Amino acid sequence: MTALAGIPPSKSLKGISGQVNLVQGEYAVSADANVALTTILGSCVAACMRDPRVGVGGMNHFLLPGALVGANESVERGVHAMELLINSLLQAGARRDRLEAKLFGGARMMKNLSDIGAKNATFASDFLRQERIPHLGGSLGGEQARRIRFWPVAGKAQQRILGQSEAHVFARELSIAATPTAPADDVEFF
Repeated sequence: MTALAGIPPSKSLKGISGQVNLVQGEYAVSADANVALTTILGSCVAACMRDPRVGVGGMNHFLLPGALVGANESVERGVHAMELLINSLLQAGARRDRLEAKLFGGARMMKNLSDIGAKNATFASDFLRQERIPHLGGSLGGEQARRIRFWPVAGKAQQRILGQSEAHVFARELSIAATPTAPADDVEFF
């Protein structure tokens, strides 16, 4: 699989068992009962989806760029992240009408910044509703980061709330959210 629109390709899990960590912009799909997908979320959201009948599932980890780009571009990036996960599940044998999902993340990590976490959570919930993918639960919102572990075959998810002392994990996430991106059709002179 190749990178699309600035989002890295999915992690190749061939021959990998155990814990697989995902960072912002990544997604992975597995049909191995010994694989657990993990990530740490602040304002980002992770969608954990699976087809319980064929025993395949996956996770993505995304952050909408917020008000620094146009609203349409922001939604397009979120849709792209969700569709990459869904299409990878379909390629692995899942059927769209059997997919089910859990959503995690969307915290408000910095009180003095816009609430990008709420925007991410709303986007993900709305996406599932519009696509008629059952939202079985998860944990959205709040003010603390969380570590998520998802077993894609079983559909089991585990969450651990991280303490304030672990907030340094989100320096990268916040800097990415605050970095403006130039529209693709702009010309930059230097």
